[in-house]
Amino acid sequence: MPENSPVNIDGLEWAAGRGMGALAEKMGIEFTEFSVERCVATMPVEGNTQPVGLLHGGAYVVLGESLGSMAANLHAGPGRLAVGVDINATHTRSATSGIVTAVCTPVHLGRTITVHEIVVSDDQGRRCSTVRITNHVMARPKE
Repeated sequence: MPENSPVNIDGLEWAAGRGMGALAEKMGIEFTEFSVERCVATMPVEGNTQPVGLLHGGAYVVLGESLGSMAANLHAGPGRLAVGVDINATHTRSATSGIVTAVCTPVHLGRTITVHEIVVSDDQGRRCSTVRITNHVMARPKE
């Protein structure tokens, strides 16, 4: 972990101050736990479905990227920025109602690369999608 990583920062407070971005907010994503080691968020199925009533596959990916990118940026620390360079998802079940819960854990936390796995489950705790995101960590560009 980089020496300037905010290991003692309140992750939920940090995430709230940074914001999730307009898309995540429109989709109803809410963080419930946020640290370098583990992030959790929920998202409603309603409003995020495809025409046949299943949670849209892209919605799983937006949820996963929102968690993984934010977690990578918390790890990166002040003056640094994490940007996504690869994402993939495997959908194994379809949510049709209620909320889904995503749990994000690091696979690798390096100085320049992070990899996170995000497991998205339905209200019954059944895995619906597994998302994996790789972020590149770099110095924040001068404004």
